[in-house]
Amino acid sequence: RQQKWKSSVSTRAKMPPCDFVPEKYESYPYERMQKIREQNISPSLRMYYKKPLLLHQGHMQWLFDYEGQRYLDLFAGIVTVSVGHCHPKVTIATQKQLARLWHTTNIYMHPSIQEYAEKLTSLLPDPLKVVYLTNSGSEANDLAMFMARLYTRNFDIISFRGAYHGGSPYTLGLTSIGLYKHGLANGFGCSTTMLPDVFRGPWGGSHCRDSPVQTVRKCSCSEGECHANDQYIEQFKDTLNTSVPKTIAGFIAEPIQGVNGAVQYPRSFLKEAYQLVRERGGVCISDEVQTGFGRTGSHFWGFQTHDVVPDIVTLAKGIGNGFPMAAVVTTKEIASSLAQNLHFNTFGGSPLACVVGAAVLDAIEEDGLQKNSEDVGTYMLLELAKLRDKFEIIGDVRGKGLMIGVEMVTDKDSRHPLPAEEINRIWEDCKDMGVLIGRGGLYSQTFRIKPPMCITKKDVDFAVEVLHSALQRHMERAA
Repeated sequence: RQQKWKSSVSTRAKMPPCDFVPEKYESYPYERMQKIREQNISPSLRMYYKKPLLLHQGHMQWLFDYEGQRYLDLFAGIVTVSVGHCHPKVTIATQKQLARLWHTTNIYMHPSIQEYAEKLTSLLPDPLKVVYLTNSGSEANDLAMFMARLYTRNFDIISFRGAYHGGSPYTLGLTSIGLYKHGLANGFGCSTTMLPDVFRGPWGGSHCRDSPVQTVRKCSCSEGECHANDQYIEQFKDTLNTSVPKTIAGFIAEPIQGVNGAVQYPRSFLKEAYQLVRERGGVCISDEVQTGFGRTGSHFWGFQTHDVVPDIVTLAKGIGNGFPMAAVVTTKEIASSLAQNLHFNTFGGSPLACVVGAAVLDAIEEDGLQKNSEDVGTYMLLELAKLRDKFEIIGDVRGKGLMIGVEMVTDKDSRHPLPAEEINRIWEDCKDMGVLIGRGGLYSQTFRIKPPMCITKKDVDFAVEVLHSALQRHMERAA
């Protein structure tokens, strides 16, 4: 039984078929759900869309709402559903473990933590072989900061402007997006440095980034040199010489910025920055919360695309396909600095979490999802670049694998962010045609496309056609 899509927007785009039939929704009516939300759930947990979605069931790249409407999920629960909603392999493994053992905590051994630690660390290069399991990305980054400071006996940590590394009081010092900053003292010992953003920053050209799609900015750099990179490295040196002591605890960066809208740096920037940080006694932390587990396509970890080996790696989101788990992976030496005193996590590395994590790794391998991210992601980037060339309001298309940003502007010359009300309408129209997209950037001006890694080229054709229709509609409104 193929459901008819009740689109409120006319489009030629035909949603690819799906033979999965959702169960009948049997919970409270929509209005009652809304009322409970208003009365009993914290208002800080804001929802997407004018009429928020009430989702009921998921199957791989698809979501179904309470009325049985089907949506193509291009945001994956904020880059968290890595192998697909309710992936059968992960579901079966979890169900088995649910009936066997939920919780012991780390004072005892249980099989799955050793099995998982071995499996996970086998995917990381030497000397990154020691893992500490936590429950969320904020918690992992919190611990990475703590370890960096303990190990180096220095305090200051540098992060990029536009970075998102969590919302806990400790990590909020590294997070550098105004929307997340509450007016409380935070970030003691945290310094931000200029973001080497080759689209929006002061320097950038047409060969800077590791992406099938480059910026429309022109440059005269010859092979093997990058003027923009040199300028941004000078800015980084400036931060080291002015904002921090002569020895530092470390530097943290996402291989591609996530919340800020898939921002990419010049190719050799991180490599040079890592060297400068290590000269100052600091450790290098790679925040792989959004870029890890094959999402960038060419490599399993985002840091590998920069040809670096960090000292500490933080993992979350896609690690558990939606199950709350996260990890810090580091060297034996750095890990031992934490063992001088007690440091404990009740739920980290639970029997359930480790079984989920192992099943996710198996699914990535068996379903060929890293390769799929590369093939489908590259195809999507190139298709979106055609839209950029057609519409003045698409300033930039960027990313790698299935980590994609589409930055909306008033015009390509000024690069001014497209006003929120205009972006909102395009975004709402996409939803009404059955495609769910994320938002990001300092002005919420960038569409974030980070779907479950199982999506197909047919899904991409549908999504691009939907975005095309929404943009066309926007141009007609503007005219």
